[in-house]
Amino acid sequence: MIESISLIQSWYIALPCLFIVLQIALYFHTQYLIRKLGAKPMLNVRSDGWFGFKEGKAMLKAIEEGRVLHLGVAKYYKVDHPEVPTYFERIFGKGIIFTKDPENIKAILATQFTDFGLGHRLRYFDPLLGKGIFTLDHAGWKDSRAMLRPQFAREQVAHVRSLEPHIQYLFKHIDLHKGEYFDIQELFFRFTVDSATEFLFGSSVSSLQDESIGCNTKELDFAGRLQFPAAFNKSQLYLATRNMLQTLYWLVNPKEFQECNKVVHDFANHYVNLTLSYSPEELEEKSNGYVFLYELAKQTRDAAVLRDQSLNILLAGRDTTAGLLSFAIFELARNPDMYAKLRKEILERFGPTDLEDITFESLKSCEYLKAVLNETLRLYPSVPRNARLATKNTTLPHGGGPDGTSPIFIPKNAVVTYNISATQCDPYYYGKDADVYRPERWFEESTRKLGWAYLPFNGGPRICLGQQFALTEASYVVTRIAQTFSKLELQDRYEYPPKTLVHLTMCLFDGAWVKMER
Repeated sequence: MIESISLIQSWYIALPCLFIVLQIALYFHTQYLIRKLGAKPMLNVRSDGWFGFKEGKAMLKAIEEGRVLHLGVAKYYKVDHPEVPTYFERIFGKGIIFTKDPENIKAILATQFTDFGLGHRLRYFDPLLGKGIFTLDHAGWKDSRAMLRPQFAREQVAHVRSLEPHIQYLFKHIDLHKGEYFDIQELFFRFTVDSATEFLFGSSVSSLQDESIGCNTKELDFAGRLQFPAAFNKSQLYLATRNMLQTLYWLVNPKEFQECNKVVHDFANHYVNLTLSYSPEELEEKSNGYVFLYELAKQTRDAAVLRDQSLNILLAGRDTTAGLLSFAIFELARNPDMYAKLRKEILERFGPTDLEDITFESLKSCEYLKAVLNETLRLYPSVPRNARLATKNTTLPHGGGPDGTSPIFIPKNAVVTYNISATQCDPYYYGKDADVYRPERWFEESTRKLGWAYLPFNGGPRICLGQQFALTEASYVVTRIAQTFSKLELQDRYEYPPKTLVHLTMCLFDGAWVKMER
C-alpha cells in the first residue's frame, strides 16, 4: 500500500517535469527551425489571457449580432504595431496566424501553394457539403476541379438569355409590393437558386413561381423544395460555428442542424435520383449544351458523389451571386446619384426594352456597371475571410523582425487565416476613403495596380471557376433592373456600415429593404 502511494506521488512529480522538458525541447527545436528557414519572431502577438476563449466567445457573439466582419477588420488595428498587417492570436486555445498582407496571401494561395492545404475543413463541413470541390484537398480537389471546369467555359457563361424567364418572375414579385418597401435580398436568393438549378441540373427548382403571382406549384413540389432556402442558410451558420471552434467542432451537432442537413440532402437527392433514372442514351439525348449533373453521371453513378458535388456548386452559384446583388442594390438605393448614373449608361447602351443586345460581350463594355460591381465586391467580398493549414514547416514573407518586414515561421499544422475584407478596405491600398462606397475609384490610376490587394474571387490554383458566371449573371440582373425601374429607395432602418451575415459566404444581416418604382 505504501509502495503504491509512493509510486503515485512519483508520477505526480514526473509528469509535470516531463511536460516541462517537452516544452523546453519544443521551444529550442522551433528556434532551430526559425533560424534554419531564415525567419524572425512575429512582431504582433495578441492575447486575452484566457488561451483565446474570451476572444472566441467574442467572435461567436459578433456572428450572432452581424458584426463579425467589422470585428475581424478592427483587430488589425488593435495590436502594438498596426502598420504590420499580420498577427498571432489564440481562439478557443488554438494558435492562429491572421494576415491581410497581400504578399502573405499571394504566398498562401500561389507561390507556396503546396505548403498549405484545407486542413480539417472536411470534418467541419462534411455533414452538409460532403466531399466536394470546397472541402477536398490534393487529388480529390484536382478531380473535382476537372469535372467542374467545362461548366464555366466562356460559351456557357455567354448564355445570358436563359436568365430572362427568371427575371420576369422576379419583376412580378417586385410589382406585388406596389411601391412599398420589401426585402429584395430574399427574392435574389430565390432567383439565384432558380437560375443555378436550371444551369447546373437541367431544370429549375422554380422557387419564384408561387401562388402569390398566380402560378400553380402542385406539379413543381418535391421533398425539400420549399424548405431548402431556410435550411441551407441555417446549416451554413452551424458550419461557421464549427469552423470557428476548430478542434472542438464536434461540440456543434444539434438536432436542428441535422434536420436542416436532411432537408438540403433531400432537395439535392431529387435531382440526383432523376438523373440516375435516365439511361446513358437518354442522358446523351438530354445533353443539349452542357448540364453539369448529366455530364458527371456519365463518369460516376455514385449517388453520394453526385449529391456532394452538386451541393458544392449550388453553394457557389446561389449564395455568392445573391449576396453580390443584394449589396449592390443596397448601396445603389442609398446613393440615388449613383443609380441615376448607372441607369443613364444602361439606357444609352440598351434602351428601356432592348434585350437582344444584352450579351456577355456587351455587358463587359458597360464601364460604370463594372465599376459598381467591383466596388461592391471590394467592400463586401462574397467570402470575406478564409483559412489554410500548413502542410509542412514553412514561412510567410512578412510579419517578423523589428519592423515586420521579415519572414515569419509557420510550423506544420499551424492555421493561417487571411482576411480579404480587411485587405480590401485598407487605406494603404485604397486611400483615406477606403471605407466609403465609391465606384468612381475604379477609373483612377491607383486601382489599376492593386494585384493581390483585390481578391474577391480568391487567387492561385484555387481561383474561383465561376467568376465570369457570377459577374455575368449579376451584370444582367442589375442591367434589367436599371432598364425597368426609374427609382430605388432604401428604407430608413439601417446603421452604416450595415450588419452582415457571415457563414461560408456573406449577405446582409437584416436583408435589403428597398422601394422600387417603374
